[in-house]
Amino acid sequence: MGNNEQAKTVVVMQGDQTGQELLVEALRVIDQAVTGVPVNYQYFDLSLSTRRATQNQVVYEAAAALRAAGLGLKAATITPETKGDVGSPNAILRKEVDGQVIVRTGRRLPGVRPIGGVYSPITVVRMAVDDAYGAKEWREGEGEDEWAFRTEKISRRTCRAVAEYAFQRARQAKAKVFGGPKYTVSPVYEGMLKEEMDAAARRYPDVRYEPQLIDATYALLLSSAGDPMVIPALNRDGDLLSDMVLKMFGSIAGAESLLLAFDANFRPNVVMAEAPHGTAPGLQGKNVANPLAMILAGSSLLDAMGTEAARAAARAIHEAVFEGCMKGWPPRTWAATAAPASSPTRRSAACAPSYRCGRTWGDDR
Repeated sequence: MGNNEQAKTVVVMQGDQTGQELLVEALRVIDQAVTGVPVNYQYFDLSLSTRRATQNQVVYEAAAALRAAGLGLKAATITPETKGDVGSPNAILRKEVDGQVIVRTGRRLPGVRPIGGVYSPITVVRMAVDDAYGAKEWREGEGEDEWAFRTEKISRRTCRAVAEYAFQRARQAKAKVFGGPKYTVSPVYEGMLKEEMDAAARRYPDVRYEPQLIDATYALLLSSAGDPMVIPALNRDGDLLSDMVLKMFGSIAGAESLLLAFDANFRPNVVMAEAPHGTAPGLQGKNVANPLAMILAGSSLLDAMGTEAARAAARAIHEAVFEGCMKGWPPRTWAATAAPASSPTRRSAACAPSYRCGRTWGDDR
């Protein structure tokens, strides 16, 4: 499988604490010896110590390699809170690769009871840049007359990318596009995303479209009938919403996070996969952290490679992970009775590290 295919290059961005430990486990699962899919790796150390030592130069080098390769796998990293420190590597990566959309999908975790009636996948497609993040902030006045100001911005291009990809994803998943910004209160600013959602709905008449204000979206999610949904969102709205959606299914460690950049026709030309959780320093070195999100991040890169062999391996990893969870087998026996020894399903299962499905962690960021 995959012997006649040209090897793709994946940029591997190493991280901190449990983030680095889980990256190692994810790389084991997508190794060519397991999947049969040839992959070349280009490594960059984005740990906090190296970022400080290079004054973030290593992050810019990783971003340049990511633009060239189009595929990246990133470990969780520490973002220092001290002003003037190296800051967030993700912010640099998003800007340098022109990332426009972040995608996170909540899905059923076998053995974990979700909140409410949700059982079908819910995907949040949010802006990756601008909006409240990176906004200019300042204060004027003193005492009780002190005022705080913030200037936010969003572009038509990013709004269109969010809307277009949301409808593409909904068509692929046979889901409905649901939700939206608070366009009634902010018809000029937030209304721009709503305009692009409406325009995309006209381009995709076969996709169900149910726009809602963001506050109604939160409320209705908790009483949904279980239909698969794709929710386009502004940057900050989507950041909050995606965390809630993942926790509705049991754990923020139960899904991958994808950063996408697009070509002129809104086809992804850069995919960076990572876990949506933090570095969980309290779990470092204990071998109890849940690697599910990073394993799914790795399999999503195989799917993004686009070849038949890579996509088959990605499906096999999903099946091995979720079937193993469902049956309650130890990870090293997942799918052992359901697939031949040479299949990617069984090889992926044998390589998967030990963990308990549905373990909730990652809030220690």
